[in-house]
Amino acid sequence: MIDINLIRENRELVKENNKKKFQEHKNEIVDEIYNLDIEYRETKQKMDQARAEKNRLSAEIGALMRDKRIDEANKIKEQVSAMGEEIDTLTSREDELAKIINTKMMMIPNIIADDVPIGKDDSENVEEKRFGEPKVPAYEIPYHADIMANFNGLDKEASAKVTGNGFYYLMGDIARLHSAVLAYARDFMIDKGFTYCIPPFMIKSEAVDGVMSFEEKENMMYKIEGENLYLIGTSEHSMIAKFKDQILKASDLPITMTSYSPCFRKEVGAHGIEERGVYRIHQFEKQEMIVICQPEESDAWYDKMWNYSVELFRTLDIPVRKLVCCSGDLADLKYRSCDIEAWSPRQQKYFEVCSCSNLTDAQARRLGIKFKREDGEKVYAHTLNNTVVAPPRMLIALLENNYQEDGSILIPKVLQPYMGGKEKIEKK
Repeated sequence: MIDINLIRENRELVKENNKKKFQEHKNEIVDEIYNLDIEYRETKQKMDQARAEKNRLSAEIGALMRDKRIDEANKIKEQVSAMGEEIDTLTSREDELAKIINTKMMMIPNIIADDVPIGKDDSENVEEKRFGEPKVPAYEIPYHADIMANFNGLDKEASAKVTGNGFYYLMGDIARLHSAVLAYARDFMIDKGFTYCIPPFMIKSEAVDGVMSFEEKENMMYKIEGENLYLIGTSEHSMIAKFKDQILKASDLPITMTSYSPCFRKEVGAHGIEERGVYRIHQFEKQEMIVICQPEESDAWYDKMWNYSVELFRTLDIPVRKLVCCSGDLADLKYRSCDIEAWSPRQQKYFEVCSCSNLTDAQARRLGIKFKREDGEKVYAHTLNNTVVAPPRMLIALLENNYQEDGSILIPKVLQPYMGGKEKIEKK
């Protein structure tokens, strides 16, 4: 959510930002907010004046009563009573306007960074840099679901009967490799100075509204029937919401946390659920990182965070590239974002494995996360998030880039301690 002062003082900037994000239809909402805000401030001013006048008259009644001027006091009491009704009406309207404005403000996208490329969707994202040399072996690499099946490591037929499409059973060495990746990613981030956290896997509706846009909520989140609870789509949701309505000390910042969680997503939209494999599914596990920092530090943290993803994947000898997200591919709360994509030697192209975002103060405004500077000023913090790893998708890159001609999988050296010292796994 942006600062309403931007709409009060620079509506055209907000409208131009909507245009860059191909959401010009929201310019009408900007004008509505502008007019509602004028009425809100006028109502508040009238209410404040009425209260001040009521307080003045109430004091006058006391003086008249002390002077035994009962009739005059009674007349003023009638005025005060009528003013009380007017104040109640004004208060009710002020509250109503505040709620309407807040709801509409949540529909307006965050102001994007000046250097974000303009484009309608993810097809217009821009490659910025590659890390590692992509290789294609002389032998054929099977589809990732078939590689897993060769190790008796994947069963989607059973999960379809038990749960439905979009779920899976991982077993044996594949399941162990999945857990090894998460454990290694956890320790990698702890070594970077991040505090490890296992957060709640469900959050209240008001927390959901604080961490994401209404459209994302509708397309992603699973609602628990009969409860004011949603299953998290990523642990960023509950980690950031941990600081809801808090005023932090400047000395407490930056807050850097890394967390493990299962993630649940409806995946409503054009992509759909992958029937055979595990690239796009309803349930997966993830190691996440978040940062809450002072505004002047967020750009530097953004660069650190996506670089951590690159570093981690390169320790696994997986080639990756950084893809800068264009304006139309940015979710409404994002100021800037990039994807880290891993090389698929089977497809001979890159695919998304991490997403890093700077949300400036848009998320903090929704959640009421502030910090107090040394001079006493209370300022909204900036929030950032990034994927560390998200298996089983990350497993696809790991399996393909370490697949051998005999069907075995070499285990990267950094993962071997988490696999009981195994240097490779062989198909059953």
